[in-house]
Amino acid sequence: MIEEQKKGTLLVLSGPSGVGKNTLIDMFLNRNKDIRYSISATTRKPRNHEKDNIDYYFLSQEQFCNMIEEEAFLEWAEFCGNYYGTPIKPIEEALADGYDVIMDIEIQGAKQVSEKWPEAVLIFLVPPSLEELARRIKNRKTETSEEIEARLKQALIEMDVGRMYDYYLVHDNTEKTVLELEAIRQAESFKVKRINWDLVISSLKEGLNA
Repeated sequence: MIEEQKKGTLLVLSGPSGVGKNTLIDMFLNRNKDIRYSISATTRKPRNHEKDNIDYYFLSQEQFCNMIEEEAFLEWAEFCGNYYGTPIKPIEEALADGYDVIMDIEIQGAKQVSEKWPEAVLIFLVPPSLEELARRIKNRKTETSEEIEARLKQALIEMDVGRMYDYYLVHDNTEKTVLELEAIRQAESFKVKRINWDLVISSLKEGLNA
């Protein structure tokens, strides 16, 4: 059947710290049980609600550097003094099996993914306003005033770099934004480049001769 010839789609979601990427992805995954989430590795300390091997692979700097040397990351980057990276093996396996995969990574990492995996779909999540972004960061109560100011300055830089992405979503209402993300996923799944066209033609010929 033609549907069986479709390849998995790699969705790359980025956005300023505090824009609500985790909230969006949680709802998206709850509504779409057939999609795989790419767990990132990081050297930063876990927040109160985060669990190792579920939210992140929390690694020491030595462990992270060893994986870089082994070329075990699809991408990796340094952000605000910490390292972040995406193990490549789980993504390759999921896409090969026909599953869509969603990633939550910083802009530096997204650039690397677009170079190594040109078919990846890059989506940039933006806040309704900087005032709202500041409010969301403050409500997390995990950063000092200085760290909040630094993240807002970084957000302005990232907003400019966001022009390299394929799509952008304004995260003002999570339910609405999830529907928009699902629409992007559906549209991408119908692109010819995601189908083995030779197998499609072969399948059609078999139906004609049956």
